[in-house]
Amino acid sequence: MTQPPPARVGDPLAAVDTPALLVDLPAFEANLDRMARLARDAGLRLRPHAKTHKSPIVALQQIARGAVGQCCQKVAEAEILAAGGVTDILISNQVVGASKLERVGALARRVALSICADDAGNVAELGAVARRYGATLTVLVEIDAGMGRCGVAPGEAAAALAGVIAATPGLIFGGLQAYHGSAQHIRGHGERRAAIAGAGERVKRTLEALARRSLPCPQVTGAGTGTFEFEAASGLWTELQCGSYAFMDADYGRNLGAGNEPIAGFAHSLFLWATVMSRPGPDRAVCDVGLKSTSTESGVPLVADLADVTYRGASDEHGALTLGPRALPLPLGSKLRLIPGHCDPTINLHDWYVAIREGRVEALWPIAARGASS
Repeated sequence: MTQPPPARVGDPLAAVDTPALLVDLPAFEANLDRMARLARDAGLRLRPHAKTHKSPIVALQQIARGAVGQCCQKVAEAEILAAGGVTDILISNQVVGASKLERVGALARRVALSICADDAGNVAELGAVARRYGATLTVLVEIDAGMGRCGVAPGEAAAALAGVIAATPGLIFGGLQAYHGSAQHIRGHGERRAAIAGAGERVKRTLEALARRSLPCPQVTGAGTGTFEFEAASGLWTELQCGSYAFMDADYGRNLGAGNEPIAGFAHSLFLWATVMSRPGPDRAVCDVGLKSTSTESGVPLVADLADVTYRGASDEHGALTLGPRALPLPLGSKLRLIPGHCDPTINLHDWYVAIREGRVEALWPIAARGASS
């Protein structure tokens, strides 16, 4: 059951109940504007990844700034985006199973829908469902760009699968999905660049194999917040799938720029709003943001705004804080902002975004695709 929002429009920030997920609107809007400008200046399409924000409201703000649509990972996410007014959606993943394929067929009658495949048998299933629903489905070949997850081998194997798609009634070959997810959080700038150079060689090899078969490749899509600068400069990718840039998180904050400085340009706009619920000692405090409010698989949250206060660890309902000698007092009931370690799974734990401008609640956005895992 969706919980009631933790605030009302017009409330001061101090009145927002905790735990809550805050969006700093000026920083958020600047992030959206910057990525839209970067993609436009590079002559590339921008298709932000909705697995980060899980919200048609956020999606439509990105589209209003020039994004061509959205990508997502699950059929349920695509259905929720479509219900919220998004008309061009790429499921950047494989969809397997009769019930999910039926939903894909139904959705393809309502929106421009694309999907990824790395198996000829799955392609046949997609063609069958498209014909059954009288729909046309665009299918991209996912290649293994270097992360060793999904994807057919680049080169001839990928081109052969593209030929199967092109020959299947009801389907259109839409290009290549080439996303190197494990490169996104390589800390060193040079090491990230080298990883994407390797992915680019795989893309180039596949494009050459497609050309030998006289198969045009309409799009090469991929890239993420940690590497998009390299895909954009390659001359190979035509579309960017960045998602976390809208919010950023503590983990992305550890990536380094070309001069080994913290990578610059996008601001933290997503915060967890927490209350100090216990002061068991002069150097210890406990807040109400624990594992049910924040993901920790990429590290614990960082404390924003306060010097010498560290989020030490999480249990189900509690976040342990360490107060150093330079820390300000944090009496019982104090509130503080935390920067999530990983934005995507943290967002999936909440029902609402509380959008803040100049210290007041400007909007409440439901996280409509929370838990949409099918």
